[in-house]
Amino acid sequence: MTVHHLNQLLLVSSVVLLVAVVAVRISSRSGLPSLLVYLGIGVAIGQDGIGDIPYDNAELTQVIGYAALVVILAEGGLGTKWSEAKPALPAATALALAGVAVSVGVTASAAHYIVGLEWRQALIIGAVVSSTDAAAVFSVLRRIPLPSRVTGTLEAESGFNDAPVVILVVAFSAAGPVEHWYVLIGEIALELAIGAAIGLAVGWLGAWGLRHVALPASGLYPIAVMAIAVAAYAVGATAHGSGFLAVYLASMVLGNARLPHWPATRGFAEGLGWIAQIGMFVLLGLLVTPHELGDDIVPALLIGLALTLLARPLSVVVCLLPFRVPWQEQTLMSWAGLRGAVPIILATIPMVQGVDGSERIFNIVFVLVVVYTLVQGPTLPWLARKLRLGEDSGAADLGIESAPLERLRGHLLSVAIPDGSRMHGVEVGELRLPAGAAVTLVVREETSFVPLPSTVLRRGDELLVVATDPVRDAAERRLRAVGRGGKLADWLGTDGSRAEH
Repeated sequence: MTVHHLNQLLLVSSVVLLVAVVAVRISSRSGLPSLLVYLGIGVAIGQDGIGDIPYDNAELTQVIGYAALVVILAEGGLGTKWSEAKPALPAATALALAGVAVSVGVTASAAHYIVGLEWRQALIIGAVVSSTDAAAVFSVLRRIPLPSRVTGTLEAESGFNDAPVVILVVAFSAAGPVEHWYVLIGEIALELAIGAAIGLAVGWLGAWGLRHVALPASGLYPIAVMAIAVAAYAVGATAHGSGFLAVYLASMVLGNARLPHWPATRGFAEGLGWIAQIGMFVLLGLLVTPHELGDDIVPALLIGLALTLLARPLSVVVCLLPFRVPWQEQTLMSWAGLRGAVPIILATIPMVQGVDGSERIFNIVFVLVVVYTLVQGPTLPWLARKLRLGEDSGAADLGIESAPLERLRGHLLSVAIPDGSRMHGVEVGELRLPAGAAVTLVVREETSFVPLPSTVLRRGDELLVVATDPVRDAAERRLRAVGRGGKLADWLGTDGSRAEH
């Protein structure tokens, strides 16, 4: 590649990124999932489009797609609150295992008996579209005020179900007969166990290290966090475990560890997540050849109907039956099984393996994802309102950022009091911070002053709290407790331990 070609590539890449950023604004107003806009950009600049860029490298697309998915799962895990995910883990695990099995069986049967595909192709399609997409779920659900159990279950499911689906797609795409079902189940269970153990271990070690080693620049913390998350994937995959589960769990541990300079880390991860989504979807759009999709539109619609109206609801009902989930929540979770880039990426596996009819499989999956994401994504807020599943407004949690003071063996906590916080109206002396912690400065309406014990805190205030190392965690727990329960936090039993970033 010459310098001239490099300059052209950089120009095209920058223009695509700018168009994609503007498209996010349009999609947020219309409720249209942004992934469809990115796919459209790829199709527009690819074959049959205005750019007429020839691209058919499925193997490179698969590699880049896997790398992008690692970043997206890391960003999703960093933003997942443990208080919401913990109660949802059993249900999410059931959906990621038994739910996938039900979905594969029903969808493959529809592809075989209704569309007429041979069993191998039908099973591959059934497995490919049975994985909910983390990028689609994270981007859509976090704009809708749903109950924490629903959001936690769907987000955890999207982080967990990639591993069993990848194993199934690889097994169905391999040459020769498929292994016995109990062998596949054992392999899935082993990979999940290895991935979970490595993810939790790497996340805990990484959080411990970042909390005890003061880095010389705040910009190094986001880089270190993402490096730890990617390392979890690499270690998990090398150990023949689920690297996707490892990176998601490691990121969840890091995201709930109250690390220094957390807002900067969260912003950095979100930026990388956006870049990964844009690049991945544009590349997938480039891979598709629009004029070859015509014959596969009807089969895709029929398989999508079976998946959306039969396979997904049946898997939700079967898996959530032991948990006594209300029918309204089951209905929403059935409709919120969003597909996105993950199925399209998995559809490149049979192409790389040289499976007969793999191009048709890719086209069917592409059309299915586009059509049903276009239908499901924008209608989720409407369905949530009809089912009366809007989240009740409660006390807003405090925004707390911690910066280590290495030489002073302490921490500087920056506390922002949001509009819904019950810390409004509390006097500084009523905070009752532990010995070794004190409010040193209050910033109010662009004016800063040193508070007295009788100073009344207001919504919108920003506090600077200095705490020594031994009482740092206790001071933050106390601040969060008052933010949730007000000056009567002790009487109400509010300890702040459930609060996250």
